[in-house]
Amino acid sequence: MEGIIASFRRGKHTQHNYQMIVKVDNVDSKDEAVKLVGRAVVWKSPAGKEIKGVVSKEHGNKGALRVLFENGMPGQSLGNKVIIQ
Repeated sequence: MEGIIASFRRGKHTQHNYQMIVKVDNVDSKDEAVKLVGRAVVWKSPAGKEIKGVVSKEHGNKGALRVLFENGMPGQSLGNKVIIQ
């Protein structure tokens, strides 16, 4: 299953570099997103390095996911695909 990194998890004055919001195709509701909690997520950088993470919670009511990565994510990851296992 694939998803696209939509944004960093952030507030008005803060940004969490290791937490990302991921939008998954064919997941359009909160109930469908809850089923994906606990799954592993992998992002591959252009240099070939893999950064791994875990789906921690749903985000909002339209099926987005909150993913906690092991390292801080670079800004170039925005808009790129991730693999949800």
